[in-house]
Amino acid sequence: MASGLRQFVHDVSPYLVLLIVISTLGSLQFGYHLAELNAPQDVITCQKKSISTRIAALFSSLSSGDAHTPDTADCIPMDNAAFAVVSSTFTIGGLVGALGAGPISSARGRLLAMRLTSVLFVIGSLVETVARSVPVMSIGRLLSGAGAGASTVIVPLYISEIAPPKERGFFGVMTQISINVGILATQTLGYFLSYGSAWRWILGTGVVIGGAQGLGLSLVPESPAWLAANKSVSRAKRTLQRIRGKDYDIEEEVASWGSDVVIPEEEGLLDGAADADVNPTTTRRGSTAGSATKGGRKSGHHGFLQVVRDPDTRPAIVAVIGIMFAQQLCGINSIIMYSVSLLADLLPISSALLTIVISAINLIVTVSCSPLPDKLGRKTCLLLSIAGQGTSALCLALSIIFGIKILSAVTVLFFVAAFAVGLGPVPFMMASELVGQEAVGATQSWCLAANYIATFLVAQFFPIINAALNERFGRAGWVYFVFAALAVCSGLFVSWKVPETKGKKDADEVWGRTRRLD
Repeated sequence: MASGLRQFVHDVSPYLVLLIVISTLGSLQFGYHLAELNAPQDVITCQKKSISTRIAALFSSLSSGDAHTPDTADCIPMDNAAFAVVSSTFTIGGLVGALGAGPISSARGRLLAMRLTSVLFVIGSLVETVARSVPVMSIGRLLSGAGAGASTVIVPLYISEIAPPKERGFFGVMTQISINVGILATQTLGYFLSYGSAWRWILGTGVVIGGAQGLGLSLVPESPAWLAANKSVSRAKRTLQRIRGKDYDIEEEVASWGSDVVIPEEEGLLDGAADADVNPTTTRRGSTAGSATKGGRKSGHHGFLQVVRDPDTRPAIVAVIGIMFAQQLCGINSIIMYSVSLLADLLPISSALLTIVISAINLIVTVSCSPLPDKLGRKTCLLLSIAGQGTSALCLALSIIFGIKILSAVTVLFFVAAFAVGLGPVPFMMASELVGQEAVGATQSWCLAANYIATFLVAQFFPIINAALNERFGRAGWVYFVFAALAVCSGLFVSWKVPETKGKKDADEVWGRTRRLD
């Protein structure tokens, strides 16, 4: 363990840590905006002024409105169906952002794509903050969702390309950790600011975070792997050396570019030839150089549909779509997005306070389990997580039906902890491990498109199905039998269709195929 810690300290420079912190502000905002309407739902929709009269009394002097009587100047009248539309609009924007992020980040670079997401977050958050109608709020959620969708494509990709090879599994978890930080932050603010018009400060905080991300990105360099594939290896080497530190030997890492993304015109630079930048017109993919090969296989940027048609990448697309659907259909967002209204009056403590505890446990378990994908393997973590969530869903259904409040509270915590073991962090890192560099952008887009479609299904239809089942059977909890059944299906899919990527050096080794010589 001591030697592993020494290796980690040697590989990780302070500058790399700074880059990880700045880049993950994008994924942090995904979690922030995903859960921002949970705690203040009843206040925003004019159903009541405060989820905690004690908090309302404490802060009433700061609010311009009456802290106890509904005032449509402070809220936006909407029923459950309208609120579901506002919530799910975020996922539609996320789908658009996820689909657009892959081509933009592949053609124009990861850095430009991240800068665009910060602009979307600032504008979207500002529109949400000033909204006084359902359509305007939905537009803000759409823009924020587009930024979030793009971020969850770009951030894991950027991190995988700047992290040291031996620590990629660990740093890959940083995406999910930052998402959990965002969820915890917004749930905590929601507990204290869910009264009067103070809920608008929750949404306005997104403007501040987006602005901080935009400023921080001025310190962030382009991905060395993208530079090697699209600009020049000499510039990529200088950037990588800056990230790793001046005393770090980058030659082994640079050599991997030769078989993965580096094109023939620049291979001489890897051997210490000219250190000047090469003319981009002779090195950009899509030109004559775009026919470079990886072990004899044609390279170049694969398009969104091309990765589906290619028999080498199609199994990876099926795998990433499946695990992203599993991530959502096992039920995590029924807790993250609707826990305050879902668990109200079912638990022995305030559902809003329990939501903060849930978010904190999600973060703590995710951080604690961050070494597991590298130790146990990605697939093992996924299966453990699915089994834990399926079991928790079954127990939660029974505990709610039979009115065992303490068991319901404990089961919710286990439900979230099981998610953090595998389904939370692993899907975001696997998309870049199942395919070669030429298909990473398109695969990440498929990955996150599936994620947002599945999230939309949960956000839009969970309240409807839950209400229908409650009415049919006369009590709450039955919807979690559905999630338990979906967990069984997810476990079978992962067992049959998802390969292990731990310890595999490239996609060919992951899928056990011989490189094709064309």
